[in-house]
Amino acid sequence: MTDRAQPDAPARPPSLSPSLSAARADAPVPAAPSRRSGGGLDRLPDRVKQTIRRQEAEAETLIGWVQLAIVVTWAALYSLAPKAQGGEAWQPVPVALAGYFMFTMIRLAVTRRGFMPAWFLYLSIVIDVAILMALIWSFHLQYGQPPSFYLKAPTILYVFIFIALRALRFDPRFVFAAGLVAAAGWLVLAGYAVATDLTMEMITRDYVEYLTGNKILLGAEFDKVISILMVTGILTLALARGRRLLVSAVAEGQAAADLKRFFAPEVASAITESDRTLAAGEGDMREAAVMMVDIRGFTRFAAATSPAAVMQLLADYQGHMVPAIRAEGGVVDKFLGDGIMATFGAARDSETPAADALRAATAVLAAADRWNAARQAADPAARPLPVNLAVAWGRVTVGAVGDGDRLEFTVIGDPVNLAAKLEKLNKTEAVRALCSPEAWQAARDQGYAPAADPEVRRGREVPDTDQPMDLVVLAR
Repeated sequence: MTDRAQPDAPARPPSLSPSLSAARADAPVPAAPSRRSGGGLDRLPDRVKQTIRRQEAEAETLIGWVQLAIVVTWAALYSLAPKAQGGEAWQPVPVALAGYFMFTMIRLAVTRRGFMPAWFLYLSIVIDVAILMALIWSFHLQYGQPPSFYLKAPTILYVFIFIALRALRFDPRFVFAAGLVAAAGWLVLAGYAVATDLTMEMITRDYVEYLTGNKILLGAEFDKVISILMVTGILTLALARGRRLLVSAVAEGQAAADLKRFFAPEVASAITESDRTLAAGEGDMREAAVMMVDIRGFTRFAAATSPAAVMQLLADYQGHMVPAIRAEGGVVDKFLGDGIMATFGAARDSETPAADALRAATAVLAAADRWNAARQAADPAARPLPVNLAVAWGRVTVGAVGDGDRLEFTVIGDPVNLAAKLEKLNKTEAVRALCSPEAWQAARDQGYAPAADPEVRRGREVPDTDQPMDLVVLAR
């Protein structure tokens, strides 16, 4: 086996999480969100930016549908409301509603493309508010009243809907812009109402006169503008904080997805879902089975093969072995070049870890046969690459080691070392798979029922052990 690591390999302490295995706390994670322009996306990896932009595109689609509902509501209300006196007079409302409907449909079509430029969003904000203000302005024509009449229209409350709609995107820039445009629009309407009466007779300081007539109370109009700006400011501040949380959450979610590509899913879940910071020196004892899988003769093969072909073969090999291990409850703790270390009962709770390991051994050898058959079917000149494995059983210590900046979850104990030694001993014994007597007995106690009793080789010398030991031959 090439690139053989030390027998003590990563796994997870059960005390840290019930499903944690080999992993490193310094695993790749997206860069921390920046607070610069662009909503904190500047320094994020492109894949994280794309995830956030997909969410923004979905939000814009939702905004578009809400706006369509608004224009339909306005059209229904207009059709039911009394019309302006003098049927021959020009009616601006149908024109405005028709224009707004067309723009809303264009907006929905643009959002379906998945990208909406910022300038289009700002234009949409201006058009939203402009249409609303035009509708409010038309009320004095519709009901034959002076312009001051429309200042009392409750339709102004729709500006808060337009402002709140922008919050769906989780980008404070557009909420802020919507609030400023709405405040400016209402100031224009109030200014127009005042300007139509140059004698200033329409302005009053009497609140009762303001409510019961068509007088203008400037303080009331400023209150509306202040309310719009205050709501805008509060939403903008809330979204600025929410935006940072969103970016951080998406980055962490992407980090979790990345971890699951580098480590066993149990490891990634335990790291990302841990309620506390993991620390070195924490550990636990448990009984577990350890399996070592290796390709015999891989060093010679790799020396005579191009690096690209070697890496492709390893990926294909691991793609056959790993599912067979996981199907029986094993957790792949580490890839050691052409070797694979897996644990049963250390990283994932199981009532039958030794039995699971022996069932996985049978599945791995069958997968290896299929893999070699597929290789030779694709290339008749391809030389078979025998796959060996070994299983050991016993008590192991599972815990986190390292310093404050780098952690590694490690399984330590005789079963880890013994599995590595037995795997190498396959060549000497001219067999494909071995296990320790303890692993065999534990598997039988846990319900493992082989088709036939295995061969037991008595008193075999195992390198770096104190005394000879018996070996159980799982496959020849």
